[in-house]
Amino acid sequence: MHCVCTDSLPPQSPFLALHQLYYDPNIENKNLAQKWLMQAQVSPQAWQFSWALLSPDKVLYSHMQMLPSTLRYPTLKTQLFSQIACFSSGSKMVLTRLCVALASLALNTMPEAWPGAVPEMVRVFQEEGGGVDGRARCLALLELLTVLPEEFQTSRLPQYRKGQVRGALGREWGSVCPLLQQLLRRGDSPGAVKARVLRCLSSWVLLDVPLSESEGLVEDCFTALPDPELFDTAVEAIVNAISQPDSQRYVNTLLKLVPQVLSLQDQLREAVQSGDMETSHGICRIAVALGENHSRALLEQVEHWQGFLALVNMIMFCTGIPGHYPVNETTSSLTLTFWYTLQDDIMSFDSERQAVYLQVYRPVYFQLVDVLLHKAQFPSDQEYATWSSDEKEQFRIYRVDISDTLMYVYEMLGAELLSNLYEKLGRILTNTEPASSWQHTEALLYGFQSIAETIDVNYSDVIPGLIGLIPRININNVQLADTVMFTIGALAEWLADHPVMLSSVLPLVLQALGNPDLSVSSVSTLKKICRECKYDLPPYASNIVAVSQEVLIKQIHKTSQCMWLMQALGFLLSALPVEEILRNLHSLITPYIQQLEKLADETPNPSNKLAIIHILGLLSNLFTTLDISKQEDESGESTAPPIKTAPPPPGPNPVSHLNQSHTPAVCAIFEKSVKTLLHDFAPMVSQLSEMLGQMYSTIPQASALDLTRQMVHIFASETEHFPPIKALFELVTSVTLSIFQQGEQSPALKRKPDLFLSESLDVKAVFHCGKCLTLCTQTYTTNCTELLPHCSDVPPLARVVQEDGKLLLQAVIEAIGGGSSRGLMDQFAEVLFSLNKHCFSLLTMWLKEVLQSPGFPSTRVTSEQKDTFTQQILRERVNKRRVKDIVKEFTLVCRGLHGTEYAADY
Repeated sequence: MHCVCTDSLPPQSPFLALHQLYYDPNIENKNLAQKWLMQAQVSPQAWQFSWALLSPDKVLYSHMQMLPSTLRYPTLKTQLFSQIACFSSGSKMVLTRLCVALASLALNTMPEAWPGAVPEMVRVFQEEGGGVDGRARCLALLELLTVLPEEFQTSRLPQYRKGQVRGALGREWGSVCPLLQQLLRRGDSPGAVKARVLRCLSSWVLLDVPLSESEGLVEDCFTALPDPELFDTAVEAIVNAISQPDSQRYVNTLLKLVPQVLSLQDQLREAVQSGDMETSHGICRIAVALGENHSRALLEQVEHWQGFLALVNMIMFCTGIPGHYPVNETTSSLTLTFWYTLQDDIMSFDSERQAVYLQVYRPVYFQLVDVLLHKAQFPSDQEYATWSSDEKEQFRIYRVDISDTLMYVYEMLGAELLSNLYEKLGRILTNTEPASSWQHTEALLYGFQSIAETIDVNYSDVIPGLIGLIPRININNVQLADTVMFTIGALAEWLADHPVMLSSVLPLVLQALGNPDLSVSSVSTLKKICRECKYDLPPYASNIVAVSQEVLIKQIHKTSQCMWLMQALGFLLSALPVEEILRNLHSLITPYIQQLEKLADETPNPSNKLAIIHILGLLSNLFTTLDISKQEDESGESTAPPIKTAPPPPGPNPVSHLNQSHTPAVCAIFEKSVKTLLHDFAPMVSQLSEMLGQMYSTIPQASALDLTRQMVHIFASETEHFPPIKALFELVTSVTLSIFQQGEQSPALKRKPDLFLSESLDVKAVFHCGKCLTLCTQTYTTNCTELLPHCSDVPPLARVVQEDGKLLLQAVIEAIGGGSSRGLMDQFAEVLFSLNKHCFSLLTMWLKEVLQSPGFPSTRVTSEQKDTFTQQILRERVNKRRVKDIVKEFTLVCRGLHGTEYAADY
């Protein structure tokens, strides 16, 4: 072999280059060899040595990436056929590369330059000659036919060419199918050949080969399932064939496949009994593929309803397969999506047909609930202790999937499902049923929790009985206790409407607060109760505060749960008389202020930094939810009894009083800490900015301005701290401006809205003045929510909103996207809620226009997330609190805080 010497290719022997690449220990020589080979691969000179490299007497002939880049000569086809035949009994890797090369050539030349490529491939390899073993040639042909569709799927052909080539390949199926069928049906075909046939079928059906044209071959695949060597590839071929979107058009073929699938039930049961998880998993995949992809088509064949019902029951068996997921079985999870699909298809029929199907399938779904709750049961304590952390996490996720399924099934079964669960739980807890395990009780409660978390159960007549049963549960297990807590939390809204039942469950929650193993469930449940039932909690307040203070002092809970607990206390205190609020606040906060004073005097170190951050978070979370001014429900109108929503008694606002007495001290402590720590204070910047903004918004004081100035001076120039500092600066500026420029507008508007609704008033000027000067203040958002309901009453206001409302929306979205403090998100949510309630059609149009700008309101948010935000906002025209939650969620995404511990604690 001569060296290649041209201007475009440096002198080098290909054999030497390959030897250096693989065997030379010198890294520089390896790099030079690699560079030379890359240049050689795309050069015309490669034809002088490519085929020589394939000579079997060359030890380096496996360097096959040379070939695909040199497909440019008419003689290549003949050479590739020859080389594939030669290597059919040789290296598998070389054979595959050669087949890929020939497939690439075919895809780039069919149908114009190489029409009938597949028939020619079949003919060439079926011819005798060359002394090559017939079995080897057959396997080589099957390898070539397998990689051809695979190469098409990954090819970079232009779109118009892809369509042409796909059509050409589809027409070639007529040459491939008979060959595969012949080889699969021959009794003397070796197992290796049959396995390759099944692989080849899997590859071709992905080209959307009509199911009617592969029907016989798919049925032949079922005959291969009893063979352990062919089982996996046969399953893959069947699943791929019946999962193609186009296959639902071939109903007659699908009907023929149903009995084929049902015939696998004996093999399935034997596999389950013998613990053969792979076989049971594979058969389940086939049954689910047929049911999930074609449930509607098969439902519509009313005369064949018994066959489809049998298939549904077969899938039910797979759902309830014995053993605990994921340790003893991994099959049941495959079936859950099928039950969603079947329910959707049944409920999509007209009412008359739906009634017929429900008569058949409601009993099936009640059985499904029993099966799912059984599968959701924990194993014995001894067995669970042997599970790895990964197995426990998989089981947790599996239970969440079951919970989602139960919630969805409720849409079909309705209140009867809750009654069914209640009756079973009642039999267990009232000893009318033989002794049952705690796992059974826990699973039934988990069913209630799954439904109550997302479905309005306020009108269910079994919830009072359930609340009455809960104290009778013998809670001797952490998992059971967790579920009891989460179930109570899921019923918090119901408890708000039935406060007499609080005394039954609140002691359980307070007792659980002292158990670190129940940290998440107990604290989150208390927070829900305090939020939803705060007006009914004053009789229990002293006990709740005492228990909470005790667990905070003992540091039983992690940081996140401590923050939730402070939020719970904020909700609770908001509904108390002012004197009690002040007394409780002083007892809660004074120890932390004293701790801060002590920490500020210490030499900075990692330990006291973390302590300061923790205290800062506690105070911030307490102030976040402590608000006695919020006397409205989510819809914006008072619905609670008058005694609960009456204005607070005369006296100082507790938060204001607290700020007046504590703000100077707190600010002085932090100003000292900032000056001492300087840039070491960085981890606390975000939280302090949030808290400082809240304090200044409540009662503006000079000490807060001094601390703000200090933080701006030190941290504003640092990129990572600029957003919170900017938000704080804007908030402080806007609040200060409002004192001088808009101070009297909001009280006037609240006391006499008609002043702003006069037709002679320049409403547009008021609108723009407010928007420009005090967009970030509560004053202006109050103006908006007071003005917008009168759009239909006052024509000038209607014109202003029509002309300039988009500017308002743009400013609000920009603020939500990160332009303003997170503490103001509730006010912006109220503007969106008011626009949605009174200017729905305009808001629909404006949201689309405003959010279509790339990078607005934040580069961190995707188009899909903006679309979701739009849909969520437009859907909520009644529930104001839900709008606030949506806005808070969106602002976290925009600020890159979604999913962080800081965001969770806020």
